[in-house]
Amino acid sequence: MSGRLAAALLAATLVVAIGCGEKQERAQGDSERLTLALDFYVNPDHAGIYTALDRGLFEEAGLEVEPQVPADPSAPIRQVAAGRADLAISYEPEVLLAQDEGLPVIAVAALVSQPLTSLISLPEAGIEDAADLEGKTIATAGIPYQADYLDAILDREGLSLDDVEQKDVGLNLLPAVLSGSADAMLGGFLNIEGVDLAKRGLGPRVVPVDELGIPTYDELVLVANTDRVADDPEAIRLFIAALERGTRAAADDPAAATEAVLAAADGLEPKLTRAEIDATLPLLLPDQGPKPFGYMDAREWVEFGGFFADRGLISSRPQASDMFTDELLPGRIPQ
Repeated sequence: MSGRLAAALLAATLVVAIGCGEKQERAQGDSERLTLALDFYVNPDHAGIYTALDRGLFEEAGLEVEPQVPADPSAPIRQVAAGRADLAISYEPEVLLAQDEGLPVIAVAALVSQPLTSLISLPEAGIEDAADLEGKTIATAGIPYQADYLDAILDREGLSLDDVEQKDVGLNLLPAVLSGSADAMLGGFLNIEGVDLAKRGLGPRVVPVDELGIPTYDELVLVANTDRVADDPEAIRLFIAALERGTRAAADDPAAATEAVLAAADGLEPKLTRAEIDATLPLLLPDQGPKPFGYMDAREWVEFGGFFADRGLISSRPQASDMFTDELLPGRIPQ
């Protein structure tokens, strides 16, 4: 049987199972409340979540999901660790750092299984490759491990941090490049800042960090408390199953997905949001053959964990089983 056929049969089986499970959940009439701490303000990375909410897919799975926008992007994973949120969207690097601190968290699904973090510049900066960063001003968001990214990228070219000027601009990466106060940004997302600059007709050069020597990693992951995963995983399975349905529905109808995101957010520009969603949906549903939705690759996690350990960002090289679990995938709703 070909991988494609096997994947199709698996998907069909899950549809039947989900449909039966939804009827049972409706009949019981009880729903379980889940708080979901977002990684940031509502944006196109959340298209699957808000499409699932808009279409009632979490409710059909017996869940009442309440997204929460954090005041601090570093807070969601700590809320899960403390039991103040059931799930959080976070980043693979943040999972490694939190676990190194002894926080009881574990990744349970990849939402974006490749780096979005990129080196982004405009043509007038004259940055054709990383070697051209010498003497340039690089805007960063002040995230410590991204300084290690920059150091590793420069080291690959025989350069060091002394050869560039780092400029911590917080969340103002885009204005720094647009104003010319920085030659490039490191920390912008290829599907957000990269798309924004392209829509302005500025012809940005966008290079994700895994093309610059940083080991590949899962940019966005779903995180849960390790005790919750061990003792009461079923609601998490249901959530992932409903999220898969929402993500596939978003991919089938990007216009509706855009409306769902716009309805949940304040201040997003509709045409730009649609362009960002068009760029994001293939990242939310990559072609992974027979691998389930949310799959995380052990080899990649171990390699990236080794990179963090070698840079002194964490104290030791972690084991794959400590960092994440694929056991809750693909999230079949019980019959």
